Amino acid sequence: MNISVCIATYRRADRLQALLGDLSEQERPPFEIVVVDNDASGSARAVVERERRRRLPYRILYAVQPEQNISLTRNRSVELASGDWLAFIDDDERAPAKWLTQLSEAANWYTADGVLGPVVPIVADNAPRWIRRGRFYHWPRMRSGESVPGNRLRFGNVLLRAKLLACAAPFDPAYGLTGGEDGDLLTRLTNGGAQIVWCDEAIVHEPVESGRLSLRWLLRRALRGGQDFARHTLAGRYGPMTALRRAIFVTRAGMQLLVAAVLMLPSCMLGRHRAVYWLLKAAANTGKLSVFWGCHYREYARPPDAAASQRAGVSA
Repeated sequence: MNISVCIATYRRADRLQALLGDLSEQERPPFEIVVVDNDASGSARAVVERERRRRLPYRILYAVQPEQNISLTRNRSVELASGDWLAFIDDDERAPAKWLTQLSEAANWYTADGVLGPVVPIVADNAPRWIRRGRFYHWPRMRSGESVPGNRLRFGNVLLRAKLLACAAPFDPAYGLTGGEDGDLLTRLTNGGAQIVWCDEAIVHEPVESGRLSLRWLLRRALRGGQDFARHTLAGRYGPMTALRRAIFVTRAGMQLLVAAVLMLPSCMLGRHRAVYWLLKAAANTGKLSVFWGCHYREYARPPDAAASQRAGVSA
């Protein structure tokens, strides 16, 4: 099993350096590492060059994808990868030494086309108490070997057969500034018959950045999550979308929004984290409904950088 590790990165030099260090210590070394930089100025190049000087037993490919678009960036990494399997990990995550071993063993043991593993957040001890109590950055976990349901399919820690991504642009560029390209791809794969299972042992860790330890960030992420779910639903990713199902979807989202709004204030008596829980539920359902108004939160849109050079290159 030749595994290409694909990393999309944007101006996280220190975190990328730490991740590349983790990958060099894998119990099962990767076949190659592909780093695609979505910063037009190529800010990750120096990090990659430092890692190459270590003379590791695998090659590291580096390319710049200058247009701001997470889908195009991921597509470029797939285009450059030559392994039989592709592992995707975010540039701000940390990979324990057994990470690739556990993913690959799960793929073989369950004869799966893809394997997802947990992303365990690391919240700083000095984070606000209501954030630490609320566990807002944790994702649900499953038993190893279980098929992952459509509404839990996401990237950040996933291994896929390369042949599943053999089309010209596996990640839809329409999601390039909003996010949601990962769930869209994975639901299309499972709808096409791919078996994607969970491996609870293949953990990666994600230190939560200080800029994300705020109610504002959590609300934006909840809004975007609701929009992602609505877009996938309306696109038929969870089943054919009829006029009746569309009406049911809108009605349910409206009722869930109302319930969350009603429960928000009384839950304050149980702690701020309880009130925030219902506030985030309200934001997520607002996100679902906002898609019908044509609203899309563009999480990956960034202000233009006049100093950035519009160049792209690949090096190995």
